[in-house]
Amino acid sequence: MPFNEGPDYNRPMEPKDPSQQDLGTFEALISLVDRLRSPGGCPWDLEQTHQSLKRNLLEECYEVLEAIDRQDPKKISEEMGDILVQVAFHADIGKRSGQFTLEDILTQTNQKLIRRHPHVFGDAKVSDAREVEHNWERLKRQEGDRRSPVEGIPGEMPSLAHAQLMQDRVARAGFDWDDVSGVLSKIAEEIGEVEKAESLDEKASEIGDLLFALVNLARWQGVHAEDALRQANQRFKRRYMAMEKLAAQRGLGFTSLPLGEKEKLWQEAKRMVG
Repeated sequence: MPFNEGPDYNRPMEPKDPSQQDLGTFEALISLVDRLRSPGGCPWDLEQTHQSLKRNLLEECYEVLEAIDRQDPKKISEEMGDILVQVAFHADIGKRSGQFTLEDILTQTNQKLIRRHPHVFGDAKVSDAREVEHNWERLKRQEGDRRSPVEGIPGEMPSLAHAQLMQDRVARAGFDWDDVSGVLSKIAEEIGEVEKAESLDEKASEIGDLLFALVNLARWQGVHAEDALRQANQRFKRRYMAMEKLAAQRGLGFTSLPLGEKEKLWQEAKRMVG
């Protein structure tokens, strides 16, 4: 079956009892959302717009990331389903407002996948995954009006992820260090600039440059900086709560403990919870 052919998800649907449907199909999801957002459906669902659902979509994406970090397949499956719900809602809103249909979404997506994989669906040849990435960026530039690799990055992306994506793009355009030693030297230079900064504005600027350089180190090491910091946050939270628990079990007032005693608890917590 060609990529852009399949069930007509935009045909008028008669609301059905969920128990009468095969709930393991995409058609069932579209039918359920259609019922929820039809007269006599759910008042809250009927009120939603693209704008009002922005926060929900973002939260669902982060819940998927958390499930992946926890290596919990059942939770990953559940949270991926929640993202599909968001897609179904936006498709329904688009259809009812005459903006676009689910068929538009699927057709554009499938066409894009075919167009950006000429080495699979065409005659192009590639030697490795890196060449695929270079071709992908070249095709994206050809498709749109982006004249520079630093254009077109969503402004609402988390800052670490934004920095790493920008660095990835300029590196593919040839703007990169010859090896990781240049990155490490840059980090040392930025630390020196932070130490010399005097005003608050100067410190903020230099710390920003230092963070940017650290993201570049993560990129060179094949690490996603946003993921790395999120996991570091989670480790800190686990360890800090373990410290508080240990102190409470021993009848100690955690806040008033000397720093040396807190450090001992911290090391103990690290051994306990990782």
